[in-house]
Amino acid sequence: MSQGEEKNNFQDFQDFAKREIFAFAREHQDEDTARLLLSAARYPHIDMPTAVQQIEGLRTAREKWPSLMECEDFMYPPRLNREQSSSETTARYKANILLAAFATSINPDIDLLITPKVGERVADLTGGMGIDTLAFAKVAEHVDYVERDPMLCSLMVHNLRALGITNVTVHCADSMEWLATAGHFGLIFIDPARRATSGRKVAAFEDCTPNIIEHAGLLRSHCLRLMVKASPMIDIDLACRQLGDVGEVHIVGVKGECKEVLFVCGESTGEPRVTCGDFSFTRAEEAATESRYCQNVSRYLYEPDATLMKAGPFKLIGQRYGLAQLGRNTHLYTSDERVDEFPGRVFEVLQELKLSRKEVLTAIPGGKAHVVTRSYPVEAAALQRQLGLKEGGERFVVATTVGSRKSGFLCKM
Repeated sequence: MSQGEEKNNFQDFQDFAKREIFAFAREHQDEDTARLLLSAARYPHIDMPTAVQQIEGLRTAREKWPSLMECEDFMYPPRLNREQSSSETTARYKANILLAAFATSINPDIDLLITPKVGERVADLTGGMGIDTLAFAKVAEHVDYVERDPMLCSLMVHNLRALGITNVTVHCADSMEWLATAGHFGLIFIDPARRATSGRKVAAFEDCTPNIIEHAGLLRSHCLRLMVKASPMIDIDLACRQLGDVGEVHIVGVKGECKEVLFVCGESTGEPRVTCGDFSFTRAEEAATESRYCQNVSRYLYEPDATLMKAGPFKLIGQRYGLAQLGRNTHLYTSDERVDEFPGRVFEVLQELKLSRKEVLTAIPGGKAHVVTRSYPVEAAALQRQLGLKEGGERFVVATTVGSRKSGFLCKM
């Protein structure tokens, strides 16, 4: 389907996207949306369900897509599509992977709004709300957005016009059927739907839609590089074996939470390099590293961030930051001197605690503390109840295993 034909199919959307809805949403964005829906009769000229959808989108955009707040005519999709969409931060990360693959020079502090484009054609086969497409469009010569939901395609056509973006073509189609006759791309990006027909969340590629293992031949025959977004719950090593030719694995975190795992296939020269922020390694490097274990916990205690916990370079973490590990299966570390550049939380140990209600409440008179458990037989919430603690305050109770000894520590950050 040509771009012109697609625009004709979406002409009716202009009646839907009226400027007064945008103005109303911005004027009322801090009001109770339930009350607005109940009082819709007071605003007969406003499509209230649509206005409320925009108000909720604006609220989400403050944190998730802050640059969209500058576009007064941007139209947000329904809640489920907003929830499933990439954040602006993770979308920019993907665009930087594209730049790293094809540009001659990379600025690590890149501003995607002013970056010269690389001469590559990109296909986003699972367009959705289009946040990834918008990021790719800032750095690629041309992007093909493919989405089988006509409503989302209509929104995308409108939003591209509102943002003044002209190097994206919208295709309302089944992605695999469209790809079969679509030509060749520098990069294909795909984010398979991770919900079964029952609504249950899934992680394995073969349970997602489309099944990219089934369509791997088609996908790889149409691109130099294939980027696959997977669930944070994915088994990384199994996924690499299933995909084949994986050169890079990126574990992307936002505000301490693991959000995405990205697999980049194409022109691999060996085993995949796994990247978690500034920490990069291979499984061979991890296997060749010797761990150093502590006998006792020193002044500082370190908890790796969620991306490192997912990736599992537990021996390399100790080696690179000069830390001793608490135990083979205890992924906490310790040192006498503070290592500020450590990628994760750093606690200062105030005292070792016997994890009994009496001793803990004596050490924490206010009865408020955050509980952290690592390699400990009781989960944090249950232990907090056992110890009689309320959530809050400035202290942390860390329950863990040092060697083979169950231990507790009163800490502060």
